[in-house]
Amino acid sequence: MSAVPFDQKDGWIWMNGSFVPWKDAKIHVLTHGLHYASAVFEGERAYNGTIFKLREHTERLFHSAEILNFKIPYTIEEIDEASKATLAKNGLVDGYLRPIAWRGSEAMGVSAQKNKINVAIAAWEWPSYFTPAERLKGIRLDWAKYRRPDPRTAPSLAKASGLYMICTISKHAAEARGYADALMLDWEGNVAESTGANVFFVKDGVIHTPLADRFLNGITRQTVIGLAKSHGLEVIERRIAPEELSSFSECWLCGTAAEVTPVSEIGEHKFTPGKISADLMQAYTDLVQGAKVLA
Repeated sequence: MSAVPFDQKDGWIWMNGSFVPWKDAKIHVLTHGLHYASAVFEGERAYNGTIFKLREHTERLFHSAEILNFKIPYTIEEIDEASKATLAKNGLVDGYLRPIAWRGSEAMGVSAQKNKINVAIAAWEWPSYFTPAERLKGIRLDWAKYRRPDPRTAPSLAKASGLYMICTISKHAAEARGYADALMLDWEGNVAESTGANVFFVKDGVIHTPLADRFLNGITRQTVIGLAKSHGLEVIERRIAPEELSSFSECWLCGTAAEVTPVSEIGEHKFTPGKISADLMQAYTDLVQGAKVLA
């Protein structure tokens, strides 16, 4: 990733219906979304000029906004077109996109029903975290201090900015201890996800993954499940207890940014990236690079 600070990059950002120079895409310090986390966002990747599963991402952005009780002042089709235009305006063929919607600065306080809903879309170069050879070595995860919240206490199924506060805390703590990321449990103590990606395990040739009804059901997660089934692999979605991890042979994370990344270690538990991890990593790469879409 570029060493240039993100607020000093060159380029264009689509903001409330028009393009503004990257450095001028600013908000007021009293913006409600900054103080009260009334914001939702998406993370998307473009490969060979095509934004992978754009419609699914845009639909989820609108669904997240609905959960946070605000209405995005554009149609899904308009945001799709704005996303494509942002990629093109910045001269990108491969890149990462960040659509975000937030409450503005018209009023301050917990209640902000009359605040304007703003929308912006940025796009920049963001290569894969690791080369294929590096990924096949597997990354190391620590255990996170914080747990994913009970859906009765937070909008856990929305991609809402406020939910990522504990993710940043957990990832920073893991990195300080020499790990790449941290694995989070749900409020009942079951395995949930990493700070920004879903997790999968393999035991006796069968894939196991936590049931995504109390954290975000990632679009990449859904894609990988589809790929696995198309390759004749059984996928079981269920509650997974931390003490079960010693019984699994393979593990990987998946997400828009992480793509498919094997894991070699979670705390005291060790894994060996194997054939299933490698095959699905390659299958995902082939899918996105070919700009194909699963039925």
